[in-house]
Amino acid sequence: MVGPSRPQFVLFGSSIVQYSFSNGGWGAILADLYSRKADILLRGYAGWNSRRAVKVLEQVFPKDATIQPSLVIVYFGGNDSMRPNPLGLGPHVPLSEYVENMRKIATHLQSLSEKTRIIFLSAPPVNEEQIREHLRTSGIIGELNRTNKLCKIYSDACLELCREMDIKAVDLFTSIQKRKNWETTCFTDGVHFSSEGSKIVAEEILQVLKEANWESSLHWTSLATEFGEDSPYDPVGIDGKTMNVSEDGVARLLQWGISNGY
Repeated sequence: MVGPSRPQFVLFGSSIVQYSFSNGGWGAILADLYSRKADILLRGYAGWNSRRAVKVLEQVFPKDATIQPSLVIVYFGGNDSMRPNPLGLGPHVPLSEYVENMRKIATHLQSLSEKTRIIFLSAPPVNEEQIREHLRTSGIIGELNRTNKLCKIYSDACLELCREMDIKAVDLFTSIQKRKNWETTCFTDGVHFSSEGSKIVAEEILQVLKEANWESSLHWTSLATEFGEDSPYDPVGIDGKTMNVSEDGVARLLQWGISNGY
């Protein structure tokens, strides 16, 4: 591990997490904004459901680790909510098992450290027509295996669990649909986020971090900038004085097209 030691933010989930550094993704937005403040660690596994996630909890988040994460952002649900395969194969997980799996994930993360904070992301909506077109193009004919009706059921179940366990949550199913023309602007393939969709995810996460009444705030404006002190080696302005450029968070937000209110 390189130093100095920074807070660790871990993104844990399926492809919505694995691909979060692609296409102007929400993981990349957070990593850029928190540069010199926190390390954003990616633990995303495309195609996974909550059942597989539970099996690797001890490997991804060992309880005896010297340094425990300050924040874990968790996303599972979209794959779990897919229609069951007649052969019993595939990613579908029954709703009751999904809830218990998410409970196990939350309980394990809570046991890591008193200072480890958690945010769950609920299942977002999908563009059903875009998925159908993709299936047609691929020569696949059959019943649509992802629907907004199923996504909402699993999203609601995740949010209810978060209320029960007092865990911070982002209601992606609702927040994505607030965007004008969300079906055509928020996805690359009907399921995974475009840059526009990722902006919404990042904004919602930042809003939670801003409003959370945690003992130590994890909002980007509250964390110290590494080696942020003034230096005679800083760039020199036209007035002949040095300019400390270490605090450029607002510029980063504007670069991603996100309101600087975050």
